[in-house]
Amino acid sequence: MTPQQAHAIPDVQNLNDSRKLAIDKVGIKSIRHPVRVSDKNGGVQHTIAVFNMYVGLPHNFKGTHMSRFIEIINGNEREISVESIEPMLREMVKRLEAETGQIELTFPYFINKSAPISGVQSLMDYEVTFTAEIREGGAYSFTMKTVVPVTSLCPCSKKISQYGAHNQRSHVTVTAQTNSFLWIEELVQIVESQASCQLYGLLKRPDEKYVTERAYDNPKFVEDMVRDVAGLLNAEPRIDCYRVESENFESIHNHSAYALIECDKRAGLGAG
Repeated sequence: MTPQQAHAIPDVQNLNDSRKLAIDKVGIKSIRHPVRVSDKNGGVQHTIAVFNMYVGLPHNFKGTHMSRFIEIINGNEREISVESIEPMLREMVKRLEAETGQIELTFPYFINKSAPISGVQSLMDYEVTFTAEIREGGAYSFTMKTVVPVTSLCPCSKKISQYGAHNQRSHVTVTAQTNSFLWIEELVQIVESQASCQLYGLLKRPDEKYVTERAYDNPKFVEDMVRDVAGLLNAEPRIDCYRVESENFESIHNHSAYALIECDKRAGLGAG
């Protein structure tokens, strides 16, 4: 195709739109791409992230150029790093002639854990989401979300039963907007330290005894879980605002128990 022929192809996205309605987010979702993430022990994890990429569309633009999102993600390193997210986001906003933009990437992250008594090691996986955003005026923000599976044991069940207490696996999700660097491992540790007991990939019999008794000695309602985690997030100066939620997948009911706390520490709003 000659340059003249390419120029003659209509560009429908660039046509004006008369409806006077801006679009908050338009872009692509669920594109997979390799990423690399540094861990706290000095290593690097190579994994696959699912990307969502959006820009704000002014009211006078009929559409955005979807292919440019793909060009941008493939024009960077073969394995995208955390450090390259902000430059990639700013390039995306500039090339798509937008004032605002957002990139989300969700990936599995692995932490090597030692069982509490035997010390046997195994990997635990956690779902992590990084969200980078440029707001009107060019302000940049970064948010990290981590889903941490833990054990919770019901205080009421323990109190009313002659022996035993029902327990369940819980998913505690923390979404934190940070003002400086925070390791994924640090956010995971905050949650696991406040659970009835943390989870492990591999346990021997002495370990099973320990985690069973640990949970029994440390019962937590879903309300206790979010309050205790929020207390530690309030004390962490690198976190400006957060959302902590816990879903307990009940073992004696056909429903989940749920609780949530949101807090913007900069404005003094939320948990206090």
